Amino acid sequence: MFRKVDHVSLTVEDIDEAIEFYTRVMGAELRYRMGPFDAREIPRGEDGRDWTDAHVQVPDARLNIAMLKLCENLGMELFQYDRPEDAATVPPRNCDVGARHICLQVDDVEAAINYLAENGCSAMAGPIVSEGGPAPDSLSWYVTDPFGHQMELVQYT
Repeated sequence: MFRKVDHVSLTVEDIDEAIEFYTRVMGAELRYRMGPFDAREIPRGEDGRDWTDAHVQVPDARLNIAMLKLCENLGMELFQYDRPEDAATVPPRNCDVGARHICLQVDDVEAAINYLAENGCSAMAGPIVSEGGPAPDSLSWYVTDPFGHQMELVQYT
């Protein structure tokens, strides 16, 4: 039934800054941009809900969307919500329900972490060494992007 991962999605405060970071630093390719989609300007559905409530479960929203190609097998969709004004501006912690991170495979985890740190990311303690257990031997390292989203980098050894 499921064929492949198409994309992951991140919500950012400034879509232009995020596009610039992910294209310049991460090598992503901008596929397209859409919006703004404003619930106040789109006719309500038959059930009375506005477009953004019906499709993304955020009533009365105004949002912009950009789709990036992050690597050969992964797209990254960026959302910027201009409304509602009470949206949280801090990403959830790893222990919070709904938290997420993206894991990217790299050839040299230490070089990748150093490169990202030089470009506005914050590296956590690492690397995490995994060997001789049920998981493949690897080095992993977590980092946050300039917008507070966690990424994991993994190098299989």
